[in-house]
Amino acid sequence: MIVKKLAISKGFLEFNSVKILSNSVSFDCGPHPVFYDIETTGLSRHSTFLYLIGALTQKNHSWFLYQWMAESHEEEKELLNIFSDFLKNASSTIQYNGTSFDQPYLEERYKIHNLPSPFVSLPSLDLYQKLKSCKDLLKLKKMKQPDLEYFLGLPARKHCSGGECVRLYKSYEKNRDSVLRDIIMGHNEEDMLGLEKIFSMMAYPALMTRGYEPLNAFLENDRLIIKFKLPVPVPVPVSKKGDGFYFTCKEKEGALEAEAANNKVKQYYSNYKDYDYIPQEDTAMPKILSRYMDKSLRKNARPETCYTWFLCDESFLDDKDKQKQYLNHTLPCLLSQK
Repeated sequence: MIVKKLAISKGFLEFNSVKILSNSVSFDCGPHPVFYDIETTGLSRHSTFLYLIGALTQKNHSWFLYQWMAESHEEEKELLNIFSDFLKNASSTIQYNGTSFDQPYLEERYKIHNLPSPFVSLPSLDLYQKLKSCKDLLKLKKMKQPDLEYFLGLPARKHCSGGECVRLYKSYEKNRDSVLRDIIMGHNEEDMLGLEKIFSMMAYPALMTRGYEPLNAFLENDRLIIKFKLPVPVPVPVSKKGDGFYFTCKEKEGALEAEAANNKVKQYYSNYKDYDYIPQEDTAMPKILSRYMDKSLRKNARPETCYTWFLCDESFLDDKDKQKQYLNHTLPCLLSQK
């Protein structure tokens, strides 16, 4: 078994930032979160095996990268036991696509070796599951980890891909070439350090969970313009243009421009299934009220038609509480529209 421990001295997120970003997507990472990534000889959890685990965790206010690499398939059980012991003090785990692959794969390998699972009652945050709702906002065609690293402007990787690592590992298992070992572990190290950078992208799903703080609002050329502080800073500026609105954000601030008609602006609602849209009045109405209307006058509301109009007068432009209410209702709906 090859064991490696490396102190991460530069560029890693402060623990307080990890807490804030976790909370921003309604996840309590606890005092000892563990980031991890696994390397396997294939996708099937039944016919392939685990040969490497990388993990990042904090100790004494510093982050450390741990790597354990089995030198043959015969060491898989030992590798699983080592990781179980490592997770005993963990308060949560954080991975990319862990819900679909990493954790189910590990669960099955523990079962095959008649070992208890270390994941029972251990909270887990899958960054992919949180970020996939932001694919349109981020203007990404694919959501693989290298795609997100490119979006963040990270340097090109030096080591091979995960698929190439499988071929190299099979060769290493035969001849124990230290050059191959370093390439394989280097790939996993890049995965782990990239995972930390991708974690900063939790700021994007946080945009859809409210928590905005209005800065100012005004009407200009039949448009409401409202500027606000974001729940958490975004690592890369993003923007979105839709039917009647334009959103942009950079670092700690965002801005929304919304079309106004006769000083009236649409306020959207996320629970559109509870509303009907009334075409003749161009407004949505709660079904508890619209059910008394003739069926020909109403339609089931869709996300893009679930809105009412409000007068954007001085009482709104001078009231930050009203602006916050408007943003909390409307902005998550606009950002979720396709």
